[in-house]
Amino acid sequence: MITVETLKEYGADTEDALARCMNNADFYLMLVGKSLDDANYEKLKEMIAAKNFDEAFSAAHALKGVVTNLSLTPLATPIIEITEGLRAGKDMDYEPLLQTMDKELARLKALA
Repeated sequence: MITVETLKEYGADTEDALARCMNNADFYLMLVGKSLDDANYEKLKEMIAAKNFDEAFSAAHALKGVVTNLSLTPLATPIIEITEGLRAGKDMDYEPLLQTMDKELARLKALA
């Protein structure tokens, strides 16, 4: 079960996130739970594979907003790098960053 403590152990900045959520732990945990099934994770991978960088940027930017507001730092780090690469219009190998994103998402889901 995801708790504030398990999120802290995961590497989330729970103090920062809780401050954003008016120190309402139940609200924060509900938002974290909802973020795990965000369709933009798959959309991001599909759009990068299709080299549709505009749509990939849109998905990455949406994810960046969610995971940074929830202070899910291990997951946010690769998503931020992907977002900034796409923002700059870089046609680069995003696969290592996507793999890190998938690994961190799976690690987070394993807490549930």
